[in-house]
Amino acid sequence: MQAAPRRIGLFGGSFDPPHLAHLALARCAVEVLALDELRWIPAGQPWQKGHLVAPAEDRVAMVQALVDSLGDPRQRLDRREIDRAGPSRTLDTLRELQAEQPGAELWLLIGEDQLRNFPSWHGAADILAAVHLAVAPRPAGANGPPAGPVLPWPPALQAAARLHKLPMPVHPAASTALRAALAAGRPAAELSASGDAGSALLAAPVAHYIDSHRLYRGL
Repeated sequence: MQAAPRRIGLFGGSFDPPHLAHLALARCAVEVLALDELRWIPAGQPWQKGHLVAPAEDRVAMVQALVDSLGDPRQRLDRREIDRAGPSRTLDTLRELQAEQPGAELWLLIGEDQLRNFPSWHGAADILAAVHLAVAPRPAGANGPPAGPVLPWPPALQAAARLHKLPMPVHPAASTALRAALAAGRPAAELSASGDAGSALLAAPVAHYIDSHRLYRGL
């Protein structure tokens, strides 16, 4: 009897900083998609974004602190896009992983805001041929409008897409708003789970790293 292919989730992003919405998405994806492994992949040079605020090694350290706090051996940091020269493109990462993990079933985690803009990604058709898309809901106004019921995609891409909407509530955390709050002088500890759990936006290990390294101050 042939063994089922390994199911590997790929969670890329700037993680500037990583927050509790990222964590909720990762946990939901691992359980709902029955992933054998989930790789957090911080971007080195996101080609569709401007200048990142926190240096690459600080973003890596924050993601590592968050992953370590989970105590889940299925979740791990993958720093290939930080170490790879040039713009960080998802297609390059997928090709590397396909060579390393032949036969694996790959799931790419993205938000609704990214889904709407997906046709502009480098090699969008090749990406769709390689992965299933696991889509997380995003609050209105978070990095652009959420995807509507009909995607404004070319028909060929719509036909090729293997979409799975993740059944999870919208989480209010967003990196842009967090950076603004921190730049205004608010301690990261106040935004973490060590404070008001009902409004927590950062995990405690990430908040500790931000405060101890004075990241995002005075932007």
